[in-house]
Amino acid sequence: MSREVCNGPAAAPDAGRRGGGLILPLLAVTVFFVGATEFMLSSMLAPLAAAFDTTPAGAAWLISGYAVAYAIAAPVFGWLSDRVDRGRLLLTGLLLFALDGLAIVLAPTLGVAVALRIFGGIASAILIPTAFALIAEVIPHHRQAGAMGLVMLGMTAGIAFGPAMAGIATDLIGWAAPFVITAAGCAAAFVIGQRWLPGRASAMPRRAGGAGWSWLRNPSILRPLVAKGAWNGTGVAAFLLSGEVLRLRYGFGPAAVGVTVAAFGLGLGLGNLAAGRLRRLFGREELVLVLVTLVLALAVTLFMAWSLPLWAALLCLAAWGAALGTGAPAATVVLATRAGPDKGMVLAVAETLNNVAILAAVPLATVRLAETGPAGAMVVLAAGLGLGLVLTLADLRRR
Repeated sequence: MSREVCNGPAAAPDAGRRGGGLILPLLAVTVFFVGATEFMLSSMLAPLAAAFDTTPAGAAWLISGYAVAYAIAAPVFGWLSDRVDRGRLLLTGLLLFALDGLAIVLAPTLGVAVALRIFGGIASAILIPTAFALIAEVIPHHRQAGAMGLVMLGMTAGIAFGPAMAGIATDLIGWAAPFVITAAGCAAAFVIGQRWLPGRASAMPRRAGGAGWSWLRNPSILRPLVAKGAWNGTGVAAFLLSGEVLRLRYGFGPAAVGVTVAAFGLGLGLGNLAAGRLRRLFGREELVLVLVTLVLALAVTLFMAWSLPLWAALLCLAAWGAALGTGAPAATVVLATRAGPDKGMVLAVAETLNNVAILAAVPLATVRLAETGPAGAMVVLAAGLGLGLVLTLADLRRR
């Protein structure tokens, strides 16, 4: 295997300098609005149901349509991003995302709104993989983990504050306000990005016979790809169940659950910020990933399988969030580096695998949680966490 295939092309320093100091903040703002838009509907289902004359369960199709569209479309646009100017593709995604937010405000029926959310999911499938592939393209390798962590901090902030922002805006103004706010933010990022996003001076080098699918036969890519989908997707799925676990064990209401799960968000943000420091400390992303999967498996297992004192449960949530916050940028750097010219598609497939793991684990674990309690749900979650840990250790031994 050639050095280029293993390590990918060197980052383009001229492209990195063209954006001055604004490339990473701009990408962080971009993924912030994607994260906020994806999660803000959780606090808006009742107002949306009233606006479209349906039930909250019917309004939930606005969430499902977006998620399914994202999972299906991400590999397509990842493939495309390896063949066109990533900066221009990102700008296109921002513009489409902004237009989608404004269009939903004008939707006359729930069916039209769901169709528009599907369109929004497609637009977000352009933005996320392209943003991280762009970082791998213009940032030197030794700085990529820190850069990925800083940009993912934008996503973390969107996930953490999006529902609160949407709830406040809905109460003060109306259900349309959060969509207008996120659309305006994406439009502003589009305008700024036209000035500062780097373009590619030339096409990225292709492998011999570069159909863009040869990476599927490369174990050094498949191992971390499947591992990330397993441990990251399962970790997120477990978090989605954590509020119900807190309710069952401690008798918490919605407000108390919201406050306590903030420990996870705090850990997630600290993990994003620590990604670059840990990479420098360990010298290799692969070693960081071993630590991450071990901490994640331990934190989830302790939280789900044992009835801990509240302070210990909060500590587990914080460690759990920190593991995901650190592991996501480290795994993204590993995949982007090994994929070389196919980084866009590989990163997009990684996003799809994350969603597949979540969609598979949540229903099964929810059933077990209802029937046998948190320890029963842990049996389901252990399969994904175990697979991720085994593949991560196997990958380390083969490097």
